[in-house]
Amino acid sequence: MNPLLLAYACSGSLEKLIHLLTTAQSPPPAAQLLGGVTTEGDTVLHAVAKHGDGQNFLKCANYICGMARNLLFAPNNRGDTPLHYAVRAGNSKMVSCLIGLANSGEGCSSTVTNLLRMVNDRNETALHDAVRTGNKHMVELLLNIDPALARFPEEGSSPLYLAILLEKNIIVQTLYDKGRYNLSYAGANGQNALHAAVLRGPGHWWKPSLVCSQVLNANPYALFQSDHEGLYPIHVAASVGAKCNIVNFLEKCPSSAFLCDAKGRTFLHVAVVKRQAEIVRYACRNQSLKQILNMQDSDGNTALHLAVQSGNIVIFCALLGNRQVKLSVTNGKGQTPLDTSTYKITQGLYCVQSSEENIHFALTTVGARSGAIRQDHFHELELDDEGKEIEKVKDTTQTLAIASVLIATVTFGASFALPGGYRADDHNNGGTPTLAGRYTFDAFMIANALAFISSAIATIGLMRSGSPLFKPQSRKFYLGIVFHFMETSVTCLFAAFALGVYMVLAPVAHKTAITICVLCPIAVLCNKAECWLKWALLSWTLFLRMGLINGLISAAIRNAGILFTEFWPLLFIFGWPAYAKDHQLYNHQNHH
Repeated sequence: MNPLLLAYACSGSLEKLIHLLTTAQSPPPAAQLLGGVTTEGDTVLHAVAKHGDGQNFLKCANYICGMARNLLFAPNNRGDTPLHYAVRAGNSKMVSCLIGLANSGEGCSSTVTNLLRMVNDRNETALHDAVRTGNKHMVELLLNIDPALARFPEEGSSPLYLAILLEKNIIVQTLYDKGRYNLSYAGANGQNALHAAVLRGPGHWWKPSLVCSQVLNANPYALFQSDHEGLYPIHVAASVGAKCNIVNFLEKCPSSAFLCDAKGRTFLHVAVVKRQAEIVRYACRNQSLKQILNMQDSDGNTALHLAVQSGNIVIFCALLGNRQVKLSVTNGKGQTPLDTSTYKITQGLYCVQSSEENIHFALTTVGARSGAIRQDHFHELELDDEGKEIEKVKDTTQTLAIASVLIATVTFGASFALPGGYRADDHNNGGTPTLAGRYTFDAFMIANALAFISSAIATIGLMRSGSPLFKPQSRKFYLGIVFHFMETSVTCLFAAFALGVYMVLAPVAHKTAITICVLCPIAVLCNKAECWLKWALLSWTLFLRMGLINGLISAAIRNAGILFTEFWPLLFIFGWPAYAKDHQLYNHQNHH
């Protein structure tokens, strides 16, 4: 394009534009100049439409179209017409001008319609650009001229879909008001506006998205259209946790609960895979959805199979707590949920209180059965590479060694820097602790000694587990011992701290001493906070599944063993001094 022509068009210089076109020497002068384009394929009319909305620009557009009306419909390299540019720039007067120019001449009605419905390389009309910029006035202007424009293009993303996807709620309402009966709901990749509404407007937990409700009310059949991945709107809602929208869908169309995606999964399957616990709880509590609880996908997996595979104990407990969920359904591999849980238990180093262990225990407790497959296959599972296992041992050993040695050092020092100090050498039993013989002092010494002994055992275990002289199995065995005694030493250390503070403060600040003693157990409890939550959730689930008595017995047996393993040091710390003191008093009386 002639650079002067482009400059005059971009600045709206009508007189200079006319002078250039009428005084050019190359025949035919106007046609040659007006036929030029920029590197992007823009014509002179593109430049005018893009850069201004004033009277000079409007006159330039009229003059150019008077000389070359075909430029009104000329696309650039991206398929954009001058109308696309004018709408994108928000030049409403220019838009009216271009439409008015298309409206002049023969067949003006169809010409205007063709101009408005022209699409660019993104398969979008000028209305899409108005939606994208969020220009309500521009949307109204275009729809007033062509009320059916919201139906175009016939294939691809509709203006409504785009408005919802971009969360232009005002534009969505405008499209409804202006083109309610001429709306297209089509979207990209086989989706429709309801898919977009679910993705972009989950809403609050107490009410569904307004946009989603509008789309559903206007076109309930959109709920039964899947995208190219086979996902229906209810599946999309489940994947993003839009419970309110799912409730709305099921109220409008209860049969939508049975819709399956390309993998044969219901919305419940999707919610389990996407770890949307609230959706799963809703499905388990809703009696009208009981028929989908045991539906199987293309691989034969029920929602319980998938919950076990994901290892999410919250979702697993929600399903297990519903007695209508079947426990021994086999999938395409012949595996029941119990079989799947066996596979999920890590064969190498792992935490014995992991979710997978708890899930396996729960299934075994409630009477889940294995499938009719060879059980010896479970022992043929591919183990982690031995080198990786050794790396785990090394990394864990290095981490624990610092804490173990630190606790041993602290407790060793505390054994000789006792609360209350020592008796003077010129007194009876000189050099002995002044508080010796008190219950709290004896308990403090027991706690401190246990902490030191446990950390020392852990340190020795770490030396062995970190040594390449031992076989891998032996190293993992010693590491297991280390974990137990490290936890024991931590518990004893906090007990010793609380008892030592109580001995020092109780005579002068009893309430403060009690407060500190109450606060100290928080650290021990937080050390196992996740485990406590899992046990509580699992215990409640067993109550629901097995009944109060059976559930209580099962939970008590498991939890009693775990509690004793965790807190046996406290029983010894506080029990032994009491027993020793009474026994000492009894012997003293017999002696006299």
